[in-house]
Amino acid sequence: MNTTDPAVDVAERDRLNPAPHLSSPASTGWAERIFKLREHGTSVRTEIVAGLTTFLTMAYIIFVNPSILGDAGMPKDAVFVATCLIAALGTAIMAFYANYPIALAPGMGLNAYFAYVVVGQMGFTWQAALGAVFISGCLFLLVTLFKVRELIIKGIPQSIRLAITVGIGLFLAIIALKSAGIVAPSKATYVTLGDLHTPQVVLATLGFFLIAVLDKLKVPGAILIGIVAVTVLSFFFAGNEFHGVFAAPPSIAPTFLQLDIKAALSGGILNVVLVFFLVELFDATGTLMGVARRAGLLVPGRMERLNKSLLADSGAIFAGSLLGTSSTTAYVESAAGVQAGGRTGLTALTVAVLFLACLVIAPLAGSVPAYATAPALFFVACLMLKELTELDWNDSTETIPAVVTALTMPFTYSIANGLAFGFISYAVLKLFTGRAKEVHWMVWLIGGIFLFKFVYI
Repeated sequence: MNTTDPAVDVAERDRLNPAPHLSSPASTGWAERIFKLREHGTSVRTEIVAGLTTFLTMAYIIFVNPSILGDAGMPKDAVFVATCLIAALGTAIMAFYANYPIALAPGMGLNAYFAYVVVGQMGFTWQAALGAVFISGCLFLLVTLFKVRELIIKGIPQSIRLAITVGIGLFLAIIALKSAGIVAPSKATYVTLGDLHTPQVVLATLGFFLIAVLDKLKVPGAILIGIVAVTVLSFFFAGNEFHGVFAAPPSIAPTFLQLDIKAALSGGILNVVLVFFLVELFDATGTLMGVARRAGLLVPGRMERLNKSLLADSGAIFAGSLLGTSSTTAYVESAAGVQAGGRTGLTALTVAVLFLACLVIAPLAGSVPAYATAPALFFVACLMLKELTELDWNDSTETIPAVVTALTMPFTYSIANGLAFGFISYAVLKLFTGRAKEVHWMVWLIGGIFLFKFVYI
Protein backbone atom coordinates (compact mmCIF):
# COMPACT_ATOMS: atom_id res chain seq x y z
CA MET A 1 0.00 0.00 0.00
CA ASN A 2 1.20 3.46 -0.82
CA THR A 3 0.62 6.99 0.34
CA THR A 4 2.01 8.50 -2.85
CA ASP A 5 -0.03 9.70 -5.82
CA PRO A 6 -1.77 6.55 -7.13
CA ALA A 7 -1.59 7.62 -10.79
CA VAL A 8 2.19 8.00 -10.64
CA ASP A 9 2.61 4.92 -8.45
CA VAL A 10 0.65 2.59 -10.73
CA ALA A 11 2.38 3.81 -13.88
CA GLU A 12 5.82 3.41 -12.33
CA ARG A 13 5.04 -0.05 -10.98
CA ASP A 14 3.81 -1.21 -14.39
CA ARG A 15 6.93 0.16 -16.10
CA LEU A 16 9.41 -1.50 -13.76
CA ASN A 17 7.67 -4.83 -13.30
CA PRO A 18 4.47 -5.43 -15.26
CA ALA A 19 2.09 -6.81 -12.66
CA PRO A 20 4.22 -9.61 -11.18
CA HIS A 21 1.53 -10.29 -8.62
CA LEU A 22 -1.07 -11.26 -11.23
CA SER A 23 0.19 -14.72 -12.02
CA SER A 24 -2.69 -16.72 -10.54
CA PRO A 25 -5.26 -18.26 -12.91
CA ALA A 26 -8.09 -16.42 -11.14
CA SER A 27 -6.58 -13.02 -11.88
CA THR A 28 -6.02 -13.87 -15.57
CA GLY A 29 -9.52 -15.24 -16.11
CA TRP A 30 -12.88 -13.49 -16.17
CA ALA A 31 -11.81 -10.72 -13.79
CA GLU A 32 -8.89 -9.79 -16.04
CA ARG A 33 -11.07 -9.79 -19.16
CA ILE A 34 -13.80 -7.65 -17.63
CA PHE A 35 -11.89 -5.29 -15.33
CA LYS A 36 -8.42 -5.07 -16.97
CA LEU A 37 -6.54 -5.71 -13.73
CA ARG A 38 -3.08 -5.84 -15.32
CA GLU A 39 -3.60 -2.49 -17.00
CA HIS A 40 -4.30 -0.93 -13.60
CA GLY A 41 -1.50 -2.71 -11.74
CA THR A 42 -3.81 -4.50 -9.34
CA SER A 43 -4.93 -8.01 -8.44
CA VAL A 44 -8.09 -9.89 -7.51
CA ARG A 45 -7.04 -10.05 -3.86
CA THR A 46 -6.27 -6.33 -3.68
CA GLU A 47 -9.59 -5.43 -5.29
CA ILE A 48 -11.60 -7.66 -2.97
CA VAL A 49 -9.86 -6.27 0.11
CA ALA A 50 -10.49 -2.73 -1.20
CA GLY A 51 -14.15 -3.55 -1.78
CA LEU A 52 -14.55 -4.95 1.71
CA THR A 53 -12.87 -1.83 3.09
CA THR A 54 -15.23 0.48 1.21
CA PHE A 55 -18.24 -1.57 2.29
CA LEU A 56 -17.31 -1.49 5.96
CA THR A 57 -16.90 2.31 5.89
CA MET A 58 -20.35 2.86 4.35
CA ALA A 59 -22.38 -0.10 5.68
CA TYR A 60 -23.93 2.27 8.23
CA ILE A 61 -26.29 3.51 5.51
CA ILE A 62 -28.36 0.29 5.59
CA PHE A 63 -29.32 1.12 9.18
CA VAL A 64 -29.25 4.93 9.13
CA ASN A 65 -31.30 5.40 5.95
CA PRO A 66 -34.35 3.41 7.20
CA SER A 67 -34.18 5.31 10.48
CA ILE A 68 -34.21 8.74 8.78
CA LEU A 69 -36.84 7.90 6.15
CA GLY A 70 -38.86 6.16 8.84
CA ASP A 71 -39.25 9.57 10.47
CA ALA A 72 -41.07 10.61 7.29
CA GLY A 73 -43.57 7.82 7.82
CA MET A 74 -42.00 5.31 5.45
CA PRO A 75 -42.01 1.61 6.46
CA LYS A 76 -38.51 1.04 7.85
CA ASP A 77 -38.26 -2.63 6.92
CA ALA A 78 -39.13 -1.94 3.29
CA VAL A 79 -36.68 1.00 3.18
CA PHE A 80 -33.97 -1.32 4.53
CA VAL A 81 -34.52 -3.70 1.60
CA ALA A 82 -34.69 -0.83 -0.90
CA THR A 83 -31.43 0.59 0.47
CA CYS A 84 -29.59 -2.72 0.10
CA LEU A 85 -31.00 -3.38 -3.37
CA ILE A 86 -30.27 0.04 -4.87
CA ALA A 87 -26.77 0.08 -3.37
CA ALA A 88 -26.11 -3.34 -4.88
CA LEU A 89 -27.69 -2.50 -8.25
CA GLY A 90 -26.15 0.95 -8.67
CA THR A 91 -22.69 -0.19 -7.58
CA ALA A 92 -22.84 -3.24 -9.87
CA ILE A 93 -23.64 -0.98 -12.82
CA MET A 94 -20.71 1.22 -11.83
CA ALA A 95 -18.54 -1.91 -11.76
CA PHE A 96 -19.46 -3.47 -15.09
CA TYR A 97 -20.31 -0.40 -17.16
CA ALA A 98 -17.78 2.17 -15.94
CA ASN A 99 -15.14 -0.14 -14.35
CA TYR A 100 -14.77 2.35 -11.50
CA PRO A 101 -13.96 1.46 -7.85
CA ILE A 102 -16.74 3.71 -6.59
CA ALA A 103 -19.80 2.61 -4.62
CA LEU A 104 -23.31 4.07 -4.72
CA ALA A 105 -26.01 4.21 -2.05
CA PRO A 106 -28.75 6.58 -0.84
CA GLY A 107 -27.02 9.85 0.06
CA MET A 108 -26.77 11.27 3.56
CA GLY A 109 -28.04 14.83 3.63
CA LEU A 110 -30.45 14.22 0.79
CA ASN A 111 -32.32 11.66 2.88
CA ALA A 112 -32.49 14.14 5.77
CA TYR A 113 -33.79 16.87 3.42
CA PHE A 114 -36.36 14.36 2.12
CA ALA A 115 -37.60 13.39 5.60
CA TYR A 116 -37.30 16.51 7.72
CA VAL A 117 -37.83 19.33 5.20
CA VAL A 118 -39.96 18.04 2.31
CA VAL A 119 -42.17 15.76 4.42
CA GLY A 120 -41.72 17.14 7.94
CA GLN A 121 -41.73 20.94 7.36
CA MET A 122 -43.39 21.34 3.95
CA GLY A 123 -46.08 18.75 4.65
CA PHE A 124 -45.84 16.64 1.49
CA THR A 125 -46.46 12.90 1.64
CA TRP A 126 -43.47 10.61 1.35
CA GLN A 127 -45.01 9.26 -1.85
CA ALA A 128 -44.93 12.78 -3.35
CA ALA A 129 -41.35 13.23 -2.15
CA LEU A 130 -40.40 9.98 -3.92
CA GLY A 131 -42.07 11.40 -7.01
CA ALA A 132 -39.84 14.46 -6.74
CA VAL A 133 -36.78 12.20 -6.51
CA PHE A 134 -37.99 10.35 -9.61
CA ILE A 135 -38.40 13.57 -11.62
CA SER A 136 -35.01 14.87 -10.48
CA GLY A 137 -33.53 11.51 -11.50
CA CYS A 138 -35.06 11.84 -14.96
CA LEU A 139 -33.57 15.34 -15.30
CA PHE A 140 -30.26 14.01 -14.02
CA LEU A 141 -30.31 11.24 -16.62
CA LEU A 142 -31.10 13.70 -19.40
CA VAL A 143 -28.26 16.10 -18.60
CA THR A 144 -25.93 13.11 -18.52
CA LEU A 145 -27.15 11.62 -21.81
CA PHE A 146 -26.89 15.00 -23.52
CA LYS A 147 -23.35 15.35 -22.09
CA VAL A 148 -24.17 18.47 -20.06
CA ARG A 149 -22.34 16.97 -17.07
CA GLU A 150 -19.38 16.32 -19.34
CA LEU A 151 -19.37 20.00 -20.30
CA ILE A 152 -19.55 20.97 -16.64
CA ILE A 153 -16.53 18.81 -15.83
CA LYS A 154 -14.53 20.27 -18.73
CA GLY A 155 -15.38 23.77 -17.49
CA ILE A 156 -14.17 23.19 -13.93
CA PRO A 157 -10.87 25.07 -13.40
CA GLN A 158 -7.85 23.01 -12.37
CA SER A 159 -7.64 24.76 -9.00
CA ILE A 160 -11.26 23.82 -8.22
CA ARG A 161 -10.61 20.23 -9.32
CA LEU A 162 -7.76 20.01 -6.82
CA ALA A 163 -9.94 21.62 -4.16
CA ILE A 164 -12.67 19.01 -4.67
CA THR A 165 -10.30 16.25 -3.57
CA VAL A 166 -9.13 18.31 -0.58
CA GLY A 167 -12.70 19.25 0.34
CA ILE A 168 -13.80 15.62 0.23
CA GLY A 169 -10.84 14.81 2.47
CA LEU A 170 -11.94 17.43 5.01
CA PHE A 171 -15.52 16.20 4.69
CA LEU A 172 -14.38 12.67 5.48
CA ALA A 173 -12.37 14.03 8.40
CA ILE A 174 -15.31 15.69 10.13
CA ILE A 175 -17.46 12.59 9.56
CA ALA A 176 -14.72 10.44 11.06
CA LEU A 177 -14.10 12.68 14.08
CA LYS A 178 -17.82 12.82 14.78
CA SER A 179 -18.21 9.04 14.46
CA ALA A 180 -15.24 8.48 16.76
CA GLY A 181 -16.65 10.83 19.42
CA ILE A 182 -13.61 13.11 19.25
CA VAL A 183 -15.75 15.99 17.94
CA ALA A 184 -19.02 16.77 19.71
CA PRO A 185 -21.74 19.42 19.17
CA SER A 186 -21.68 22.65 21.14
CA LYS A 187 -24.28 25.43 21.30
CA ALA A 188 -21.61 28.04 21.98
CA THR A 189 -18.98 27.05 19.41
CA TYR A 190 -20.92 24.63 17.14
CA VAL A 191 -18.24 21.95 17.62
CA THR A 192 -16.06 21.09 20.57
CA LEU A 193 -13.87 18.32 21.93
CA GLY A 194 -15.72 15.15 22.91
CA ASP A 195 -15.17 12.97 25.95
CA LEU A 196 -11.71 11.48 25.40
CA HIS A 197 -12.15 9.01 28.26
CA THR A 198 -14.78 6.86 26.56
CA PRO A 199 -13.75 3.42 25.24
CA GLN A 200 -15.00 4.39 21.77
CA VAL A 201 -12.59 7.33 21.48
CA VAL A 202 -9.68 5.29 22.81
CA LEU A 203 -10.34 2.41 20.41
CA ALA A 204 -10.77 4.78 17.44
CA THR A 205 -7.47 6.48 18.27
CA LEU A 206 -5.66 3.16 18.56
CA GLY A 207 -7.22 2.07 15.27
CA PHE A 208 -5.98 5.19 13.52
CA PHE A 209 -2.40 4.71 14.67
CA LEU A 210 -2.54 1.02 13.80
CA ILE A 211 -3.64 1.83 10.23
CA ALA A 212 -1.02 4.57 9.83
CA VAL A 213 1.82 2.36 11.09
CA LEU A 214 0.79 -0.67 9.01
CA ASP A 215 0.44 1.51 5.91
CA LYS A 216 3.91 2.99 6.44
CA LEU A 217 5.28 -0.54 6.79
CA LYS A 218 3.47 -1.39 3.53
CA VAL A 219 1.37 -4.14 5.10
CA PRO A 220 -1.36 -5.17 2.59
CA GLY A 221 -4.90 -4.48 3.80
CA ALA A 222 -3.79 -2.05 6.52
CA ILE A 223 -7.10 -0.16 6.54
CA LEU A 224 -9.18 -3.34 6.70
CA ILE A 225 -6.98 -4.74 9.48
CA GLY A 226 -7.56 -1.56 11.49
CA ILE A 227 -11.35 -1.76 11.08
CA VAL A 228 -11.50 -5.44 12.04
CA ALA A 229 -9.14 -4.94 15.02
CA VAL A 230 -11.26 -2.14 16.50
CA THR A 231 -14.45 -4.13 15.93
CA VAL A 232 -13.04 -7.16 17.76
CA LEU A 233 -11.80 -5.02 20.66
CA SER A 234 -15.20 -3.31 20.86
CA PHE A 235 -16.80 -6.57 22.03
CA PHE A 236 -14.42 -6.71 25.01
CA PHE A 237 -13.97 -3.06 25.99
CA ALA A 238 -16.81 -0.95 24.57
CA GLY A 239 -19.93 -2.98 25.26
CA ASN A 240 -20.56 -3.88 21.62
CA GLU A 241 -22.97 -6.78 21.25
CA PHE A 242 -23.02 -9.56 18.67
CA HIS A 243 -26.55 -10.20 17.41
CA GLY A 244 -25.89 -13.17 15.19
CA VAL A 245 -25.26 -13.54 11.48
CA PHE A 246 -28.44 -14.29 9.56
CA ALA A 247 -31.93 -12.77 9.41
CA ALA A 248 -34.71 -13.19 6.85
CA PRO A 249 -35.21 -10.10 4.63
CA PRO A 250 -38.51 -8.16 4.98
CA SER A 251 -40.86 -7.38 2.07
CA ILE A 252 -40.20 -4.38 -0.16
CA ALA A 253 -43.86 -4.18 -1.26
CA PRO A 254 -44.83 -1.21 1.01
CA THR A 255 -42.42 1.14 -0.85
CA PHE A 256 -42.00 -0.50 -4.28
CA LEU A 257 -43.55 1.71 -7.01
CA GLN A 258 -45.35 3.80 -4.36
CA LEU A 259 -44.10 7.16 -5.71
CA ASP A 260 -46.70 9.83 -6.53
CA ILE A 261 -45.48 11.61 -9.67
CA LYS A 262 -48.70 13.60 -10.12
CA ALA A 263 -48.34 15.18 -6.66
CA ALA A 264 -44.67 15.85 -7.36
CA LEU A 265 -45.59 17.87 -10.46
CA SER A 266 -47.68 20.29 -8.40
CA GLY A 267 -46.37 23.84 -8.15
CA GLY A 268 -45.38 23.74 -4.51
CA ILE A 269 -42.94 20.88 -4.89
CA LEU A 270 -41.16 22.01 -8.08
CA ASN A 271 -38.64 23.88 -5.95
CA VAL A 272 -37.98 20.62 -4.14
CA VAL A 273 -37.27 18.92 -7.47
CA LEU A 274 -34.77 21.66 -8.33
CA VAL A 275 -32.99 21.31 -4.99
CA PHE A 276 -32.77 17.52 -5.37
CA PHE A 277 -31.48 17.95 -8.91
CA LEU A 278 -28.80 20.54 -8.15
CA VAL A 279 -27.50 18.73 -5.07
CA GLU A 280 -27.46 15.38 -6.91
CA LEU A 281 -25.72 16.93 -9.90
CA PHE A 282 -22.86 18.61 -8.08
CA ASP A 283 -22.57 16.30 -5.08
CA ALA A 284 -22.20 13.19 -7.22
CA THR A 285 -20.04 14.90 -9.85
CA GLY A 286 -17.70 16.29 -7.21
CA THR A 287 -17.41 12.93 -5.45
CA LEU A 288 -16.76 11.02 -8.67
CA MET A 289 -14.05 13.47 -9.73
CA GLY A 290 -12.39 13.59 -6.33
CA VAL A 291 -12.25 9.82 -5.80
CA ALA A 292 -11.37 9.07 -9.43
CA ARG A 293 -8.48 11.52 -9.25
CA ARG A 294 -7.26 9.84 -6.08
CA ALA A 295 -7.35 6.50 -7.92
CA GLY A 296 -5.30 7.90 -10.80
CA LEU A 297 -8.18 7.50 -13.26
CA LEU A 298 -8.45 11.11 -14.48
CA VAL A 299 -5.59 10.73 -16.93
CA PRO A 300 -5.53 10.58 -20.76
CA GLY A 301 -6.86 7.26 -21.98
CA ARG A 302 -9.15 6.69 -19.01
CA MET A 303 -11.32 9.83 -19.07
CA GLU A 304 -14.03 8.20 -21.17
CA ARG A 305 -14.85 5.94 -18.23
CA LEU A 306 -15.74 8.99 -16.16
CA ASN A 307 -18.61 9.65 -18.58
CA LYS A 308 -19.84 6.09 -18.09
CA SER A 309 -19.66 6.49 -14.31
CA LEU A 310 -21.78 9.63 -14.58
CA LEU A 311 -24.45 7.65 -16.43
CA ALA A 312 -24.30 4.84 -13.87
CA ASP A 313 -25.03 7.10 -10.91
CA SER A 314 -27.73 8.95 -12.89
CA GLY A 315 -29.62 5.71 -13.49
CA ALA A 316 -29.33 4.76 -9.82
CA ILE A 317 -31.37 7.80 -8.70
CA PHE A 318 -34.11 6.85 -11.13
CA ALA A 319 -34.15 3.21 -10.00
CA GLY A 320 -33.93 4.09 -6.29
CA SER A 321 -37.12 6.16 -6.41
CA LEU A 322 -38.95 3.16 -7.89
CA LEU A 323 -37.67 0.86 -5.16
CA GLY A 324 -38.59 3.35 -2.44
CA THR A 325 -35.65 5.40 -1.20
CA SER A 326 -34.29 8.93 -1.45
CA SER A 327 -31.62 9.99 -3.97
CA THR A 328 -28.74 7.58 -4.60
CA THR A 329 -25.28 9.03 -5.08
CA ALA A 330 -21.57 8.18 -5.26
CA TYR A 331 -20.07 7.73 -1.79
CA VAL A 332 -17.04 9.63 -0.58
CA GLU A 333 -16.21 6.60 1.57
CA SER A 334 -15.10 4.94 -1.68
CA ALA A 335 -11.84 6.82 -1.11
CA ALA A 336 -11.05 4.33 1.67
CA GLY A 337 -11.19 1.46 -0.81
CA VAL A 338 -9.08 3.40 -3.31
CA GLN A 339 -6.46 3.97 -0.63
CA ALA A 340 -6.56 0.21 0.07
CA GLY A 341 -5.55 -0.37 -3.56
CA GLY A 342 -8.88 -0.49 -5.41
CA ARG A 343 -8.50 0.65 -9.01
CA THR A 344 -11.21 -1.15 -11.01
CA GLY A 345 -14.83 -2.17 -11.02
CA LEU A 346 -13.96 -5.39 -9.19
CA THR A 347 -13.75 -3.27 -6.04
CA ALA A 348 -17.24 -1.94 -6.73
CA LEU A 349 -18.55 -5.42 -7.58
CA THR A 350 -17.32 -6.67 -4.19
CA VAL A 351 -19.24 -3.84 -2.49
CA ALA A 352 -22.36 -4.69 -4.53
CA VAL A 353 -22.24 -8.36 -3.54
CA LEU A 354 -21.81 -7.44 0.13
CA PHE A 355 -24.80 -5.07 0.05
CA LEU A 356 -26.87 -7.84 -1.53
CA ALA A 357 -25.68 -10.24 1.17
CA CYS A 358 -26.83 -7.75 3.79
CA LEU A 359 -30.40 -8.70 2.97
CA VAL A 360 -29.75 -11.85 4.98
CA ILE A 361 -26.68 -10.96 7.09
CA ALA A 362 -27.77 -7.57 8.42
CA PRO A 363 -26.99 -8.53 12.07
CA LEU A 364 -23.36 -9.28 11.16
CA ALA A 365 -22.93 -6.05 9.20
CA GLY A 366 -24.50 -4.13 12.06
CA SER A 367 -21.89 -5.38 14.51
CA VAL A 368 -19.24 -3.07 12.99
CA PRO A 369 -19.58 0.19 14.98
CA ALA A 370 -19.09 3.65 13.50
CA TYR A 371 -16.02 4.27 15.65
CA ALA A 372 -14.35 1.23 14.01
CA THR A 373 -14.60 2.69 10.51
CA ALA A 374 -13.84 6.25 11.67
CA PRO A 375 -10.04 5.67 11.88
CA ALA A 376 -10.00 4.47 8.26
CA LEU A 377 -11.87 7.55 7.04
CA PHE A 378 -9.68 9.91 9.04
CA PHE A 379 -6.51 8.25 7.71
CA VAL A 380 -7.72 8.63 4.11
CA ALA A 381 -8.68 12.25 4.84
CA CYS A 382 -5.13 13.01 5.96
CA LEU A 383 -3.72 11.67 2.70
CA MET A 384 -6.18 13.55 0.48
CA LEU A 385 -4.97 16.94 1.74
CA LYS A 386 -1.78 16.40 -0.26
CA GLU A 387 -3.51 17.96 -3.28
CA LEU A 388 -3.13 21.40 -1.67
CA THR A 389 0.56 21.36 -2.58
CA GLU A 390 -0.32 21.42 -6.30
CA LEU A 391 -2.08 24.79 -6.11
CA ASP A 392 -0.35 27.89 -7.50
CA TRP A 393 -0.15 29.86 -4.25
CA ASN A 394 1.15 32.93 -6.08
CA ASP A 395 -2.21 33.50 -7.77
CA SER A 396 -4.88 34.41 -5.23
CA THR A 397 -7.64 34.34 -7.87
CA GLU A 398 -6.99 30.60 -8.13
CA THR A 399 -6.09 29.67 -4.55
CA ILE A 400 -8.83 31.59 -2.72
CA PRO A 401 -11.72 29.94 -4.63
CA ALA A 402 -9.99 26.59 -4.13
CA VAL A 403 -9.69 27.10 -0.37
CA VAL A 404 -13.28 28.38 -0.20
CA THR A 405 -14.42 25.21 -2.01
CA ALA A 406 -12.46 22.92 0.29
CA LEU A 407 -13.48 24.60 3.55
CA THR A 408 -17.19 25.02 2.87
CA MET A 409 -17.66 21.32 2.08
CA PRO A 410 -17.11 20.14 5.68
CA PHE A 411 -18.40 23.29 7.38
CA THR A 412 -21.74 23.21 5.52
CA TYR A 413 -21.72 19.40 5.47
CA SER A 414 -22.29 19.41 1.71
CA ILE A 415 -20.04 18.78 -1.27
CA ALA A 416 -22.52 20.62 -3.49
CA ASN A 417 -22.38 23.76 -1.30
CA GLY A 418 -18.60 23.71 -1.47
CA LEU A 419 -18.71 23.63 -5.25
CA ALA A 420 -21.31 26.39 -5.29
CA PHE A 421 -19.22 28.81 -3.22
CA GLY A 422 -16.13 27.82 -5.18
CA PHE A 423 -17.68 28.60 -8.56
CA ILE A 424 -19.16 31.88 -7.39
CA SER A 425 -15.95 33.11 -5.73
CA TYR A 426 -13.89 32.07 -8.77
CA ALA A 427 -16.08 34.05 -11.15
CA VAL A 428 -16.25 37.12 -8.86
CA LEU A 429 -12.49 37.31 -8.29
CA LYS A 430 -11.66 36.89 -11.96
CA LEU A 431 -14.26 39.50 -12.94
CA PHE A 432 -13.10 42.22 -10.53
CA THR A 433 -9.40 41.66 -11.16
CA GLY A 434 -9.78 42.18 -14.91
CA ARG A 435 -9.25 38.53 -15.84
CA ALA A 436 -12.79 37.61 -16.86
CA LYS A 437 -11.57 36.28 -20.23
CA GLU A 438 -9.79 33.43 -18.41
CA VAL A 439 -13.09 32.07 -17.12
CA HIS A 440 -14.78 29.24 -19.00
CA TRP A 441 -18.36 30.09 -19.97
CA MET A 442 -19.58 27.09 -17.97
CA VAL A 443 -18.22 28.68 -14.77
CA TRP A 444 -20.36 31.79 -15.36
CA LEU A 445 -23.43 29.64 -16.00
CA ILE A 446 -22.98 27.38 -12.97
CA GLY A 447 -22.08 30.29 -10.71
CA GLY A 448 -25.22 32.11 -11.85
CA ILE A 449 -27.43 29.07 -11.24
CA PHE A 450 -26.08 28.65 -7.72
CA LEU A 451 -26.48 32.36 -6.99
CA PHE A 452 -30.10 32.15 -8.14
CA LYS A 453 -30.62 29.10 -5.89
CA PHE A 454 -29.18 30.82 -2.81
CA VAL A 455 -31.11 34.07 -3.38
CA TYR A 456 -34.52 32.83 -4.51
CA ILE A 457 -34.95 29.21 -3.35
